[in-house]
Amino acid sequence: MAIVQTKRAVRVLPLSQERRKHQRVKVALTGRYMLQNRQEYSCQTLNMSPGGVALMAEMQPPVGELVVAYIDHIGRLEGRCVRLFANGFAMTVAGTIRRRDKLASQLTWFANRNALGLPEDRRHERYALRDPRSTLTLPTGVTIPCRVMDVSLSGAAVATEVAVPIGSPVTLGRTQGRVVRHLEGGFAMEFSRIQNPDSLEQNLGNEG
Repeated sequence: MAIVQTKRAVRVLPLSQERRKHQRVKVALTGRYMLQNRQEYSCQTLNMSPGGVALMAEMQPPVGELVVAYIDHIGRLEGRCVRLFANGFAMTVAGTIRRRDKLASQLTWFANRNALGLPEDRRHERYALRDPRSTLTLPTGVTIPCRVMDVSLSGAAVATEVAVPIGSPVTLGRTQGRVVRHLEGGFAMEFSRIQNPDSLEQNLGNEG
């Protein structure tokens, strides 16, 4: 017996309806984004919802182009450019329901922080290590010495003379992560998972 599969049309909401579906939060977060030609540029968010984000950007992609953005405190966002405006563009945010729920929670926190005038997010407070010396394992497998400028349970700022592309998987000490943005004299990395505060410094050190 033949099984007949029917395709159900996927409904794509116009941007105006997307705005109504997801409440947009005004939030100014810095980051970087990559276009399909693999070129990377700096950006800053203007507003964001679980379904889309508006970015102030130095290079506008064509409408419909796939964009991958790495936003501070948010992480990796992937979607397509849906409209252009002066000095920037808006893109959709693709993801699972779980990912959208997480993003909604993050945006709720930012909205409450702005409304109450709270300081920067301290859930993962950044601090300096007692011994900042460490080793960095690059995607090629090469290990080089580096210095940890500051660290939190979710990421670190690493000083190194080696240029590592955004999105590259790296290992700091014994802790795996991914490069999310460039800094003067180094880069910021996001750990693959939230770290245990009791073992963080040991896992990042030279001896691992």
